[in-house]
Amino acid sequence: MLPTLRLRLVVVFALVALTAAVSASGIAYWLNRDAVLTRTQNAALNDFRKSMEDSAGSLPRRYDCSQLREAAEKMSGTSQNYEVLLTGEDADGTRCAVASDPTGFTMDDVPARLRTAVAERRPVDSGNSYPYHLYWQRTSEGEGDDPFLVGGAKMIGDGPTPSGYMRKSLSQERDDLSSLAWSLGIATGLALVGAMLLAQAAATTVLRPLRRLGDAARRLGEGKLDTRLKVSGTDELAELSRTFNRTAESLEHRVADLSAREESSRRFVADMSHELRTPMTAISAVTEVLEEEQDSLDPMIAPAVQLVVSETRRLNDLVENLMEVTRFDAGTAKLVLDDVDVADQVTACVDARAWLDAVELDADRGLMARLDPRRLDVILANLIGNALKHGGSPVRVSVRTEEPDAGGSGVLLIEVADRGPGIPEEMLPHVFDRFFKASASRPRSEGSGLGLSIALENAHIHGGSISVRNDTEHGGGAVFTLRLPRESREDEDEEGDTDADAGRGDGNGPDDGKGKRS
Repeated sequence: MLPTLRLRLVVVFALVALTAAVSASGIAYWLNRDAVLTRTQNAALNDFRKSMEDSAGSLPRRYDCSQLREAAEKMSGTSQNYEVLLTGEDADGTRCAVASDPTGFTMDDVPARLRTAVAERRPVDSGNSYPYHLYWQRTSEGEGDDPFLVGGAKMIGDGPTPSGYMRKSLSQERDDLSSLAWSLGIATGLALVGAMLLAQAAATTVLRPLRRLGDAARRLGEGKLDTRLKVSGTDELAELSRTFNRTAESLEHRVADLSAREESSRRFVADMSHELRTPMTAISAVTEVLEEEQDSLDPMIAPAVQLVVSETRRLNDLVENLMEVTRFDAGTAKLVLDDVDVADQVTACVDARAWLDAVELDADRGLMARLDPRRLDVILANLIGNALKHGGSPVRVSVRTEEPDAGGSGVLLIEVADRGPGIPEEMLPHVFDRFFKASASRPRSEGSGLGLSIALENAHIHGGSISVRNDTEHGGGAVFTLRLPRESREDEDEEGDTDADAGRGDGNGPDDGKGKRS
């Protein structure tokens, strides 16, 4: 397969031109060759027949070899410039063969088939008026030798009549045909060169609008939806450009409509979350009072109070998570970077949530990284909390670094591994999806389905990532791997709303990820 359209066009044009030129040249050559040879052949044979009738036909009935030689020399003196050979029997019955040039044309130069045909007597009837006829044959003595036209006939008459042969060189005709072949070959080469130049011009004419169309499609793919093509003409390429413009315009309107709807939905979620915070603050205060007085409440209403407290806390976490998701979607989430001792940060996260007895930490003190401490705490709280809830303790948290690339500052790796049954393989690609829960029978789990997605967004804003796998070599538990650059990119603006500590762990941290598992 040829790599470019231009090359394919040039090759196709060249092949078509070459086929046409070779076909035309071949036809022209064979037609001219036949015409030249036929004309020369007919002229020589007709002259030989006439000379045969005039010279050999005037010989006496009883001729001798000298008279036969004189007739041969007379016959060869015509304008056709051929050699003559006469054979016959003289008055004494002696067989003689005389030639106009004894050193040139001999009986050995006459093909045996031609001699046989000339000497054969045919019966005279309604379809054949003469017993003898004129025959001819084209010959060449060897490779590279001159071609000849050899003809022969026998005189018609009573008694032993002589036979005559002629030989005419066709070297002039061969040279003329060779010149013609060279001329046709040169014309074919020029036609091929012209076709390739024409193909280049045609390819440029075709490819220029295609290149413009490709550039426009590339700009459109980059998000420049106002890209349009200048259209001129009425051919297929112009119609293709018009179709592209209509498609781009329709896409621009569609994307604008979807963007407006997305912005409206995002604004609605943000406004709803902010509006819910005020009543949620009041409700949370009331539930705290109820929780403190729970021991003195009537045993009949204590379970109801406990349900109200837990569901209020869950609702408060959901509101905070929605506000955090809204910040990520709006692109307003910013990093507040600081130099962090990673081992101390993990210990503080675990200690703040009273998980010290259930977590094994494998981390060296003094491992520093420039990160956002609050967002790192959110990530760790979600990963460790979900491992404890659905994988079982002890949860192992290991911290290490990878060697930096050339010019890089290294990568921080934090692995959170549990002792649970793992996550079903078909669910692994979806554990970071928002509101995703693996088990349809648990739609009202404690988690909202947002924790792991928020953890992943916090990793992304640092320039990192989170991956998950099942540790089949050590019991099959789930292993979440957090990768963060030790030098995260700086953001000039600090986060606008820092009081929304989504995923801090006080009921929200272990919300997600494995809350999505059955």
